[in-house]
Amino acid sequence: MEDKNKNPSKKQIAYEHLRKLILDGTYGSGQRIIIDQTAKDLSLSPIPVREAIRQLESDGLIQYKPYSGAVVTSINESEYIETLSVLSLLEGYAAALSSLTMNDHDFENLINLNKEMEKALHNFELELFGKLNECFHAEIYEKCGNSFLMEEIKQAQQRMNRVRKSMFTMVPQRAVQSIREHESIIKLLKEKASFEEIESLVRKHKLNAISTFKQRAQTNQDQALL
Repeated sequence: MEDKNKNPSKKQIAYEHLRKLILDGTYGSGQRIIIDQTAKDLSLSPIPVREAIRQLESDGLIQYKPYSGAVVTSINESEYIETLSVLSLLEGYAAALSSLTMNDHDFENLINLNKEMEKALHNFELELFGKLNECFHAEIYEKCGNSFLMEEIKQAQQRMNRVRKSMFTMVPQRAVQSIREHESIIKLLKEKASFEEIESLVRKHKLNAISTFKQRAQTNQDQALL
């Protein structure tokens, strides 16, 4: 089978380039994407860049606006908070279910992922940190044995994907807190704590992200008034 990553298409090169710049915050909300400049930067024609932009539009990362063209989609903070609130309930319940079947190998994987997150944070690799964070939670909820629940979690995660990944850039202290909270989650899972304890802790872990996000928004608003 052909390795698509070994010889990426021109469209894929443009897609990955733009996606990275959006997710790491280089291109902020509402920023216009200059097709000709992007093509020049990548030594490509404008055609694959346009194709990449259409894909990013499908992903929800870019939208077309009259008189502006392709711009980075604005962060919908209300949608983020609402989705994460629901996700806190879903993942809390899934983690409690998973605790019934997880073993030492699973716990070791969680410990290693958390260590990799700490390393990524130390190296300021915040996009990698976000990906590892996804893997950490997937390692837990995918053991729950409820396919409908897993699908609902994945759909909720897709809705808030860009905001969650960029949040660690906007609120770096949350990344440090997240690692410490992961350690507490691992501890409860290893100890085979009660269903209620695990569900409550994982739910609180998600809700803490909302609190930090709201604080960041309030701080930005206060600074704008100075």
